[in-house]
Amino acid sequence: MSGNSPLFTSIKIGNRTAENRIVMNAMECCDADEAGNPTDKTYRRYEQLFEGGAGVIVVEALSVIDECKGRLHQLTALPANRKALEKFVTAMKKVNEKPIMLWQLTHSGELSHPDFSKRVCVKPLPGYEGELLNEEDVEYILDQFVLAAKMAHDCGADGIDFKLCHGYFGSQLLRPYNDRKWKYGGPFENRARFAYEAYERIAKEVNDPDFIVGSKVSVWEGIPGGMGTLGPDSPIPDPAEIIKLCRGLEERGAKYILQSAGNPSITLALTQPDKKIPDYVYLHFLFQKQLRDALRPETVVMGSAYSVLRNGSNNLRGVKDEESSFLYWANKNIRDKVCDMPAIGRQSLADAYLPKKLKEGRENEVHWCTTCDNCLEFLIRQKPVGCATYSREYAAALVEIRRQEGRLTEKHT
Repeated sequence: MSGNSPLFTSIKIGNRTAENRIVMNAMECCDADEAGNPTDKTYRRYEQLFEGGAGVIVVEALSVIDECKGRLHQLTALPANRKALEKFVTAMKKVNEKPIMLWQLTHSGELSHPDFSKRVCVKPLPGYEGELLNEEDVEYILDQFVLAAKMAHDCGADGIDFKLCHGYFGSQLLRPYNDRKWKYGGPFENRARFAYEAYERIAKEVNDPDFIVGSKVSVWEGIPGGMGTLGPDSPIPDPAEIIKLCRGLEERGAKYILQSAGNPSITLALTQPDKKIPDYVYLHFLFQKQLRDALRPETVVMGSAYSVLRNGSNNLRGVKDEESSFLYWANKNIRDKVCDMPAIGRQSLADAYLPKKLKEGRENEVHWCTTCDNCLEFLIRQKPVGCATYSREYAAALVEIRRQEGRLTEKHT
């Protein structure tokens, strides 16, 4: 029965076709080698994702610059990585050529980790101060994004996700908080300049109508002056600028917008609703609907935060379990034109084969994400990320990490 649902109908994204509506979100997993290349762990993760048969698979947060990274073992999209990334793309396409593969390109900016990286900022945010960037610095970063996008195309990826969310560099520029008097601050037109110029240059330099470009966007960051707020010192949500931004991206060739919200370093529960506050998923539905109503029908709206829904066992109140599950809301939101494609993040770590199992009507075999967020603990500790609930390898790794932390605490005391 699941296989006949809207979730398993095809959809065009630009000139390409996704065979179903499930998107595997970019999940940073800290298992690259020291040069930012995929390792055996990286290969195993993505082989499972491609075997799992999602319509779109977003390859995690590849940094376009080496000196400003948020993760110690982060994938990078630098010229030195080209051979390794080309080999990786070829290998995944051999596993399954049907999923659309997008590379998420990023720069960590003020979220660069000061223990091993250079933290930079466009305007110091309390608790995240860094070296203040000038206009030449931003222009250099822009060059690196364009170079990485061209490399993604040349390596065989189907497109890119130009990251404009979650408090990373692209969103730092876009915030109303960036009221600094410079080329990239103050009025919206200045704050949007970086993203718009990147889209224009990528379209010109890649020059391939089949190459997909889009962005993951935080519709409301949830902090004063953050993305989607009334002004530089207001936390009040206002979608006007975000809608204007996305229409501008659309005009410059965006084939999709991947809706998100929040800033995981500051407003984590907003970004990924947890078992204590699952109701935040409804905010994501609102943001998806705002984008879907504002953009052209052919611009695909992908929606986030669906992992918390599970099989209906999710602590949402006032609803029947069978009317609060991932399958229920994914299909309902597609039918009701809330979004075109639901995206899952933590759930993709719990079960990479979810699309295949649901299509075949094997819902009872799905390893549903428990939203324990142990995967987040791996990430915070800069360790390879996986699901400690369903994987013995990662369960053992988590026990060892906590054991070592206990020793360190005991010794320090």
